[in-house]
Amino acid sequence: MRQFTADYLDETRRGMWEDRRALDPLELGDADRVLDVGCGTGELTRVLAEESPGEVIGVDADADLLAVAADHAPVVAGDATRLPFPDGSFDLVVCQALLINLPDPAATVREFARVSRDRVAAVEPDNGAVTVDSSVAAESRLEGRARRAYIDGVPTDVSLGGTGTRRVFDEADLDSVETRRYDHERTVAPPYSESALSAAKRKASGEGLTDDRTTMLNGDLSAEEFDDLRAAWRAMGRDVIEQMQDENYRRTEVVPFFVTVGRV
Repeated sequence: MRQFTADYLDETRRGMWEDRRALDPLELGDADRVLDVGCGTGELTRVLAEESPGEVIGVDADADLLAVAADHAPVVAGDATRLPFPDGSFDLVVCQALLINLPDPAATVREFARVSRDRVAAVEPDNGAVTVDSSVAAESRLEGRARRAYIDGVPTDVSLGGTGTRRVFDEADLDSVETRRYDHERTVAPPYSESALSAAKRKASGEGLTDDRTTMLNGDLSAEEFDDLRAAWRAMGRDVIEQMQDENYRRTEVVPFFVTVGRV
């Protein structure tokens, strides 16, 4: 399973649940016990705890991430494929951006159903449908090219999204499956945050692409094509920094998430 740092999770999920209407199908008002599987730093756990009248527990295999999530709710160390709870322990078992990182998501959802006495839910992105609108003309095109190469090299289905998650729920024999789309929009505009400035520097240095080189070369991208992409990427990053210096840089990224709920 792919692993992520606390900083990465905080950055990619910041502000995601400012609008919580997409969570309505989870029926949190009727949930006495909720389990957030693969809770990471606990961003969704916090939202669940705020919206549910009952007990919310987070579970994750990463001790470092659990230490952060513990600020939001009780947490338990555990593997999503072998949850350390008896059958029917929760009204709702939910995950966010977990199934896309697993080799057999249907088996994991069946494990969710084992410990749930009512509902199972998954909030999963379609990373293949991410869009970027930027004041730097080349950024959208290059990000799309890099994203396609990365997705091609990842061994799991990181574009699972709505139809894929519904298929997984059907394979796990869940009933009354419902899916709702939720777009997570992230914007960069002046005054620029420290994380935005850091991201621009990583583009100009090519560091971000270098981190993903092995994955990208696992697909159809050749080493020569990667080098060409990295050179264009660094030039784009320099344009980003130049626009930032004049406070002209704007960027909007939209990541489509799909909230899928089924009954056991």
